[in-house]
Amino acid sequence: MNARQPAPPHSDSTGPEDRYLAVTHDVVNQPPALENYNLFDQDTALREAVEREGGRAAVEDLQAFGALAGNRETIELGFRANENKPVFNTHDRFGHRIDQVDFHPAYHQLMSIAMEHGLHSSPWTHPGQGAHVARAAKYYMHSQVEAAHCCPITMTFAAIPSIRKQPELAALWEDRILANQYDPRNLPDGQKQSVTIGMAMTEKQGGSDVRANTTRAYPVGVEGPGQAYELVGHKWFVSAPMCDAFLVLAQTTNGLSCFLMPRWRPDGSKNPWQIQRLKNKMGNVANASSEAELRGALAWMVGEEGRGVPTIIEMVAMTRFDCMIGSSAGMRQAVAQATHHCRHRSAFGHRLNEQPLMQNVLADLALESEAAMAYTLRIARALDNQHLQHERLLARLATPVGKYWICKRTPNHAYEAMECIGGSGVMEDCIMPRLLRESPVNAIWEGSGNVQCLDTLRALQKEPDTLDAFFQEVLEAKGTDARFDRFVAQLQNDFTDISDFQYRARNLVDRLALAMQASLLLRGSDPAVADAFCASRLQSGGGLNYGNLPSGTDAAAIIKRATPVVG
Repeated sequence: MNARQPAPPHSDSTGPEDRYLAVTHDVVNQPPALENYNLFDQDTALREAVEREGGRAAVEDLQAFGALAGNRETIELGFRANENKPVFNTHDRFGHRIDQVDFHPAYHQLMSIAMEHGLHSSPWTHPGQGAHVARAAKYYMHSQVEAAHCCPITMTFAAIPSIRKQPELAALWEDRILANQYDPRNLPDGQKQSVTIGMAMTEKQGGSDVRANTTRAYPVGVEGPGQAYELVGHKWFVSAPMCDAFLVLAQTTNGLSCFLMPRWRPDGSKNPWQIQRLKNKMGNVANASSEAELRGALAWMVGEEGRGVPTIIEMVAMTRFDCMIGSSAGMRQAVAQATHHCRHRSAFGHRLNEQPLMQNVLADLALESEAAMAYTLRIARALDNQHLQHERLLARLATPVGKYWICKRTPNHAYEAMECIGGSGVMEDCIMPRLLRESPVNAIWEGSGNVQCLDTLRALQKEPDTLDAFFQEVLEAKGTDARFDRFVAQLQNDFTDISDFQYRARNLVDRLALAMQASLLLRGSDPAVADAFCASRLQSGGGLNYGNLPSGTDAAAIIKRATPVVG
């Protein structure tokens, strides 16, 4: 900023012509803000993957949504929602227990955008070729704007397969769950045309070991599926406590069972489950997570009694898939920010994105991002084709593998992208600190890394054909790259004896993920991307950090492919 100031009192100046200018500098060599751009049109890899995986019919819709997601006003909503944490009020001013969580208006606007565009509903209301692919692409763009509010969107979306296990409950709830509108009012669900669904599984003493849950379910009258029970106990994590109902696990005389627990009773009285406090999270701050006690909360059994885990796992599988989308989206936004910055910023006489060492880092980050997205959209296609045995088996094994690997890779990716931007990337008026704080969430929620590896083992033990389906898919790229062929052959050999799988699980699952990503890139991506991925991920000799691509990599082409062109 330029400023004119008068001479100080001790100056010998006698007239205005002797006054001096207190101009320190002109602001130059700074990138324009990454805003008012189309997240779909400016993402070559995403456009190609949507076409490749069967989402061609949705391209026009995705272009329109990409423009909305990249709009300056939409981006600003993400910042406002994160700068204003949700606030919990136990009682109203008259002393009535209300368990009310209040959010900034920006949060509600983001929720409205998501639900009005069907991010919670579209594959269920309009199933068919490309439905999950289109929804995943849209969710991928929306998560780049703000990830935290996507938690209730995901759970509402993911609840449908579980609730459909109990047709009479689905008949009461499904139309309102799938309504493309958002109603945040704290009212009985009977007074609302649109509702959201949350989840309450874990307890203090068990965490991921939900079979250690102690919450009890007592029948109100007749026992069994679809019947009413009262729940007594606690939940250590209740995500999005302002949802209208929750899928909950509780013990009956016949074992752990699944229940649908509304926030209000049918007579309009408050259901007696009480929020104790909101979680004080390092990231994901725009979304409320809570601890709760259930004091005879009315709920209805979903699915077979004693089969609560298999019932709710239908929901968990879909939330794990959304964790893959969300982490892939975080990587994409990090790459977009870093490449955009380096395209405009100069140092030591050259643009940053033209300097060899920075090119190595940027290209490596771009490889990781595209590989994550390609893997995710391939699973979306599998979800669109669950009537096919190969696709069903592939999704069963590839989902925990992908959830483990993609989410695990995100935190260091966010940090490296932040370092590309430098000091400005650490400032809270930049999105990078939020991406970094958000990055561990998906790796831990919906089953941490070890849980995903053990679920991979469970899939192999229960359905050995899942491994055959996985390798059948991977080997679609056989013969296209010698490094890939050697890597996959060794991996197949290492699966001939999995007697100590639990000890070796991370190594084996790492390599399963890399094999799938390499196969997908070899079959569908730009040759420069596929070559660099195989050279850096499937061969030893590189370092552990980003920026270890070997000589001969076409880094400039990879960076150009990944860079949004704005300004």
